Amino acid sequence: MPRMQYSPFTSLQNLVRQRDARERCELCGVALSSAHRHLIEPVARKLVCACDACALLFDSPTRTKYKRVPLDVRLLNDFQMTDAQWESLLIPIGMAFFFKSSVQGSTLAVYPSPAGATESLLSLDSWQEIVISNPLLARMEPDVEALLVNRLDAARRPAEYYLVPIDKCYELVGLIRSRWRGLSGGAEVWEQIRLFFDALKMQASAGFAHA
Repeated sequence: MPRMQYSPFTSLQNLVRQRDARERCELCGVALSSAHRHLIEPVARKLVCACDACALLFDSPTRTKYKRVPLDVRLLNDFQMTDAQWESLLIPIGMAFFFKSSVQGSTLAVYPSPAGATESLLSLDSWQEIVISNPLLARMEPDVEALLVNRLDAARRPAEYYLVPIDKCYELVGLIRSRWRGLSGGAEVWEQIRLFFDALKMQASAGFAHA
């Protein structure tokens, strides 16, 4: 199926490298800590670093230029997806994320690649079948939440499904793009991917249990 590559977030490199102490809120200019909030501009698909005070300005459902990205990470232990359903999505690797775009009015499928985030056309019938089995997908907040799927080693370990803030997805994209070496990626990038998902699982466990 046709695919297009894009680099929607100008702040991706900031998510995968050591944060500069001088990093500042892109709205008011105040200095930020390493653990700060993000906003998203849905039209441009651009992440914006924000202080807590500025992030609070975008807590309303009223239509604004930016949306506040949430913090919660949920491990979906009872998520239902068969191998056949996954294959019907035509994702060429065992990892992807899915989110509702308020601009396009549809759910988008995106997978990380050495070139960045790559969008794949999503079969509506295949996706709706998965949504029926997992009703929480219908409640994902557009633009800011995503289903992140890790099936990289599904033959030897259970697949992992997370409901995550969209900035986590693009952190993973930036990690792969910046660490990939040669044709196979190299040992370092695969170790970093493993550590990323280990940390994600720990963050989910630090919250509260979700089905």
